[in-house]
Amino acid sequence: MSAATAPAVRTARIDPVDAVAGVLILLSVLWRAVVARRGFLAIDDFPIVSQADAYGWDLEHLFGLYNNHFMPLGRITSLIVERFAGYDYTPLLVLMLLAQAAVGVAFYRLLKLMLPAGWALLLPLCLLVFNPLTLEITAWWAVGVNLLPMQFAMIMAVGAMVKYLRTGDRHHLISLAAAVLVGLLFFEKVLFAVPLVFLVALCLYAPGGPVRAVVTTVRRWWPAWALLTVIVLVYLGAYLARSTASTVREPSSAGEVGTFFGQYFGETLAPGLIGGPWSWLAAGDGTAVVAPTDAARWISWILLAALVTGTIWWRRWVAVRAWTLLLIFALLAGGLIAATRLGSALSGVAGLVPRYLGDVMPVAALCVGIAICGLRKLDDTADAANPPAASPSATTAPRRPGAITASRLSVATVAAAALFVASSAWSSVDFSSDWSGKAGRDYLRTAQADLAVAGAGTVFMDQPVPEEVVPSMSSPWNMQSRFFGPVENGPTFVTEAQRLSIFDQSGHVRPAWVDGVRAEPGPVKGCGYQVTRGRTVTIPLESAVVDYWQVLRIGYLSDKDTTATVQSGDRPARSFAVRRGLNAMFILMLAGGDKVTLKADDPAANICTDEIEIGPLVPQPAG
Repeated sequence: MSAATAPAVRTARIDPVDAVAGVLILLSVLWRAVVARRGFLAIDDFPIVSQADAYGWDLEHLFGLYNNHFMPLGRITSLIVERFAGYDYTPLLVLMLLAQAAVGVAFYRLLKLMLPAGWALLLPLCLLVFNPLTLEITAWWAVGVNLLPMQFAMIMAVGAMVKYLRTGDRHHLISLAAAVLVGLLFFEKVLFAVPLVFLVALCLYAPGGPVRAVVTTVRRWWPAWALLTVIVLVYLGAYLARSTASTVREPSSAGEVGTFFGQYFGETLAPGLIGGPWSWLAAGDGTAVVAPTDAARWISWILLAALVTGTIWWRRWVAVRAWTLLLIFALLAGGLIAATRLGSALSGVAGLVPRYLGDVMPVAALCVGIAICGLRKLDDTADAANPPAASPSATTAPRRPGAITASRLSVATVAAAALFVASSAWSSVDFSSDWSGKAGRDYLRTAQADLAVAGAGTVFMDQPVPEEVVPSMSSPWNMQSRFFGPVENGPTFVTEAQRLSIFDQSGHVRPAWVDGVRAEPGPVKGCGYQVTRGRTVTIPLESAVVDYWQVLRIGYLSDKDTTATVQSGDRPARSFAVRRGLNAMFILMLAGGDKVTLKADDPAANICTDEIEIGPLVPQPAG
C-alpha cells in the first residue's frame, strides 16, 4: 500500500465509539423485543384495529380523532397491518422495534452534533435507549404509534435547529419544519417540539443572563420562530375545529395537582434517570405503572442530587443551563397532563404512568449528557471546562484543583452507563412479568378456538366484551360485533334466534340463557297463557324491567307455523316466527314496564306459553 493511499484508509476506519454505540442500540432493541413479545394487544389496540377493519380507507376515519388524538399516519399504519395480519401482534411489535432503532440512531447522531466526541457519549445514549420508563412505548401499540414518532420528530427537530443556529443556512429550517409536520401526522403532542427547540436555543446557545438570552434568541433566530408559529397556528386551528372537550378533564383541587407532580418528579422521573423504578404495579391489561419502594426513592433522590451538584461544580453554567432546560420542559409536559388528565378516579396514580414522560426522556438524556460531557459551541468547539483532547489547549490550559481529566471522565461515564444498563435490566423483569398477562389475548384465542369447533348455525347476540379486555368507555367498540370484526371466520350476530350461544367471561362458547324478570304464572292449567283467535293476551311480569334494550326469551307450544307479535310496555312491538311444536325464541328488543302483550298473527293458531323472561343474556346454567 502506498503512502498516498494510507491516510484515506485510516479515514475510512470505523470509529470505535460509533461501533459500540451501534451495538448498544441493537442490544437495546433486542432487550425490548424480549420484554414485549410476552404480551399482546391491549385495551385501545383493539378499537384501533377494529376501526381500521370497519372503515378502511374512509377519509373521515383516517383523519378523524381517536380519543381526541389526531393520528392519520398512525391510522394508515394500523390499517395496512390489519389488512394483512388482523389482530396479529408480531408485525406491530416489529414496527415499534424498528422505530425504536431509528430513534436510537437519530439520538446518537444528535449527541455527536451537540456534545464533544468521546466515550462519554455512551452514557446519555444508554439513558434513552435502555430506559425502563420507555419500555411501554415499544410494547403497547396504542402508545408506541404516537410516542415513537414523537420522539423521533423531537430529536430531528432539535438537530435541524442546532445546524441552523450553527450555520445560519435556512435550508435547515426546511428540515425543521418537515420534522414537526410529519410528527404531527402521528400525534398532536409533537407541537411540544416547538417550545423544545426554542428552549434549546435559549438555554444552551443564547449568551448572557435570562433577559438578554431571551431577547437574543428571539431577534437572532426569528425566521425559525416565524416558520414554527405559522405551523402551530394552522395546525391548532384545524385540530381544535375537530376536537371535543369530552376527553379533557380538569383537576379537582390544588392538592391533586401537587400529588401528581410529586409522583411525576419524585417517583417516576428521578428513579428513571438512574435505571429505576425497579418495581411496578400491575394496571389491568395495559402496562404497569411505576411503584418504587421508599428506599428506592430515597436512593434515586440522593444520586440525582449528587449528579446535579457534581455536574454544576464541574461544568458550571453549561450544567446549570442543561438542568434548567430539563426542568422547564418537564414542567411544560407535566403541566399539560395535569391540566387535561386529572379529575378522575385514576388521578391518584397519574404521576406514576411512564408514558406521560415519553416526551421528557429524550430531553432528559440529552441534558444529562450535556451536564456531564459539555456542549459544543456554535463555532463547533467544546465548552471551556472540557477542551478537546486533540487541541493544544488540552495539555496547556490550567485546570481547577481536582478537575477531572478527559480519560477519567470517559472511564467514569462508561462505568456509569454499564451500571445504568444493569439497573434497567433489573427493572424490566417485573415490567415484563406484568406485561405478559393479557386478558384480551386469552379471551380472543379462547373464542377463536371454540368458534373453530362450534356447530353450523351457531349464532350470538351482540354483547360487550369483558371490561378488562376493552373498557366500556370505548363504547361501541367494546361490543363483540366490533371486537371480532378483524377475526377471520368470526361469530355471526343476530337479533333473534331459536338456539342462541354466548361467549362467557373467558371467551368460551356456551348455550345462552336469560337471567331477568319472569312472567307471573299463567291462569290456564297445562298451558299458562293461551293465545288464540287473534286476541292480544296481556302477561304480567313479577316486577318492572329496566327501560332499555333487553333480551326476551319465550318458551311456547304451538299447533302450527305462524308469526306472532310481542311487546313490552309501551316500547315498539317485535314480530317473530313461530314454529309448530315445543320451541323457544330469543328476541332482542326495547323493553320496559311490568307487562308483556302477545298476539298470534294467524287467528287459527293456538299458542301456549308459561315461560317468559326478560333481562340480560347469561351462559345457561349447568344441568
